[in-house]
Amino acid sequence: MTFSGHTARKRFGQHWLINERVLDRIVEAAELEDGDRVLEVGPGRGALTDRLLASAAAAIHAVELDRDLVVGLQETFGGHPKFSLQEGDVLSVPLDLSDGEPANKVVANIPYNITGPLLERLIGRLDRPVEPSYQRLVLLVQHEVAQRIRARPGHRNFSALSVRMQLLGRCSHVCPVPPRCFQPPPKVQSEVICIDPFPSERRPIPALARGVERLLKMAFLSRRKMLRNTLAPLCAPDQLQVVAEEAGISLQQRPQEVAPEAWVALAKGLNQFDPAA
Repeated sequence: MTFSGHTARKRFGQHWLINERVLDRIVEAAELEDGDRVLEVGPGRGALTDRLLASAAAAIHAVELDRDLVVGLQETFGGHPKFSLQEGDVLSVPLDLSDGEPANKVVANIPYNITGPLLERLIGRLDRPVEPSYQRLVLLVQHEVAQRIRARPGHRNFSALSVRMQLLGRCSHVCPVPPRCFQPPPKVQSEVICIDPFPSERRPIPALARGVERLLKMAFLSRRKMLRNTLAPLCAPDQLQVVAEEAGISLQQRPQEVAPEAWVALAKGLNQFDPAA
């Protein structure tokens, strides 16, 4: 490949994934088929791009911020009929393919410093999910973030992010990625995860989504406190008790012990006391 003289730039969070097995696992997890249109975020020097182009997918659209890498990518893959390239910041440039139509799958080696904003760009928020949603996203993220996304209720890593992401889609582990799999190696562990966004009928309706967001912000701000204390301002104690019981929640619980679906049930019950809901 024509990337001679280019070194990884810290300001872009560049770490080249060089492990062959991990690269193969990412492509396998994407389950690419005829007709799939793939958005690749942060192709870097194209190690994964090469594999994606060799897959059954119909089109690969890469978005790269580093203009020097853009030159190398264009020189290497520009002649491939399935390849297109967009230079720019993935948080702001259009993400549709060159024909103006969207991708249905995403493969991304996410720079750790933009993980939150990029997840929102690709998946959305509870009250504003991305439409149309991607069929599947295969993401290489920091291990700590992956743990929070996948954590189950009662686990120490279970957080507001866990609730949000698990209400938006099915989140699963693909493989660990230790620092030695990159060049240069990062100082943290990484992980590949797979997210299959739910169709709109399986997501909370906007009014409930706003209610869940309000509850998460109140409760997880003081995650060591019991729900009877953090949610007390929402309604009278006896009303809160009834709503919690109907949602299958004990007010003695702490927020990290409450399952995503129970947060939705709780928001639904509490909305009856909020005229604006």
